Amino acid sequence: MQISLKGRHALIGGSSKGIGRAVAEQLALSGARVTLVARSEELLRKIAGGLQSATGQPHAYLVADYTDLPSYQAAIKAYLKEHPADILVNNTQGPPAGTSLEKGIEDYQEAFDLLFKSVVFTTLEALPHMRNQGWGRIINIASVSVREPLGYLALSNSIRAALVSWAKTLAGDVGPDGITVNSVLTGYFNTERLRGLNEKKAETMGIPPEKVIEKLISQVPARRLGEPEEYGYLVAFLASEAASYLTGTAIPLDGGLLKSY
Repeated sequence: MQISLKGRHALIGGSSKGIGRAVAEQLALSGARVTLVARSEELLRKIAGGLQSATGQPHAYLVADYTDLPSYQAAIKAYLKEHPADILVNNTQGPPAGTSLEKGIEDYQEAFDLLFKSVVFTTLEALPHMRNQGWGRIINIASVSVREPLGYLALSNSIRAALVSWAKTLAGDVGPDGITVNSVLTGYFNTERLRGLNEKKAETMGIPPEKVIEKLISQVPARRLGEPEEYGYLVAFLASEAASYLTGTAIPLDGGLLKSY
């Protein structure tokens, strides 16, 4: 099976590093015109310049800060008005780690703005174009903690679960318009985000970060971390015509980590 996204415009959040960047690179390789979204213009410019353009497609970037919701909303609204997206990959940086006893109500509000309100806003801005053309792909980057909460990620556990539930509801509403909505439940991937979380855990536990990584890997049946490019393969499939009958799902990409099914 060959995946071609030629003629499609993909807007990809959090795409200056890690999973978001890998997704952008794969969608560009599959022929999509990509717009990167993140806070660092320097990084975005560099990455956009290195994306594949085998079909002659141009790429672009949008500087936007997910942690400043009003300015983010203004930037997204203005951009999508002029550059409608066919494929939307909702991905933001994660909220700070911490247990349920360490986080207060203000922390949950900030996480709600970051993980839920920004995604819903972006999606609602992108939907009119998708509905008008009778085709669209909405892909949410979520976490395995939606199904099996991780004790040190209380904010992410809570808000991402709400997001996946919303996405399931949305899938039913826009299915007749030829739009699919799917979420990917992310396991342990070799990214800066995971390394940062592990350093915090190692400090708390009083052990070297390498020991934390070893423990994580021992829990994964595949006995390794995922590589970001593997994430790109799945998202490219979900964005393609081949996945037109796949919607409303929450797909674990975790090397078998989840015990549930």
